[in-house]
Amino acid sequence: MNAVGLVLGAALSVQFGSAVAALLFPQAGAAGVVALRLGIAAALLLAVCRPRIRGYGRGDWLVAAGFGVALAGMNGLFYQAIDRIPLGPAVTLEVLGPLLLSVVTARRAASWLWAALAAGGVALLGYQGFERLNLAGAGFALGAGAMWAAYIVFSARAGRRFPKTDGLALALTAAAVIALPIGIADAGTALLNPVTLGLGAVVALMSSVLPYSLELRALRSMPTTTFAVLMSLGPAIATLAGFLVLDQRLTTIELAAIALVIVASAGAVRTPPKTRDHNHEVVRTSQ
Repeated sequence: MNAVGLVLGAALSVQFGSAVAALLFPQAGAAGVVALRLGIAAALLLAVCRPRIRGYGRGDWLVAAGFGVALAGMNGLFYQAIDRIPLGPAVTLEVLGPLLLSVVTARRAASWLWAALAAGGVALLGYQGFERLNLAGAGFALGAGAMWAAYIVFSARAGRRFPKTDGLALALTAAAVIALPIGIADAGTALLNPVTLGLGAVVALMSSVLPYSLELRALRSMPTTTFAVLMSLGPAIATLAGFLVLDQRLTTIELAAIALVIVASAGAVRTPPKTRDHNHEVVRTSQ
């Protein structure tokens, strides 16, 4: 499979994994499913990667901790969002976080035009009133977008400080430590149900382990800009997953809004930075 196929496979895995996760909400709640996903994914990566824990300084551990907080916040807020609003609009609102980060770091006037186009998409999404989408759900999705932007920043820093996938494994462990108490308090013994555990493992594999592996292989031969443009298809793939798995049907106006944000995201990441900025990196998604 070529690099483009790997990235598209990863995006399909992430969004359909989110749709499967939504099916678990009636049994374990959004917080419970987040705890299962992060806990199982962390256990799998720790077993496979066996990250080194000696030889790091205080700054390294602060980066790993910040990365973990971003992961926990991004996943927790996003699952709260898709518990309230359809998957496609949730991803559309969430992607505004990385989009704004791309606009700010590019420091180009053209970037603000892409931002305005995205704002138009959001305005269209709320044309019939955010009450239809649920105001709290929209707020959670926007919060997840802010945490996604933080995830990108911390992921880039962790990649420079930790070898191989050690930084991600340690950050996922920190995220699981944050999410597990909340999930246990919310879902209780429902998390021990064999069917729930099994589907939780499927979600962890589809939303974290499998896409990470596919994206890692793709990025060895693909420019990060091309990768980011393909990631801009996330809202469209999420809409498809919501329709096929959850029977979520959107209006023509909502579909047009999603298309505007996709175009804006692709345009923003294709706009070159004004000056070379080693801190600006586009990295894999982990919703």
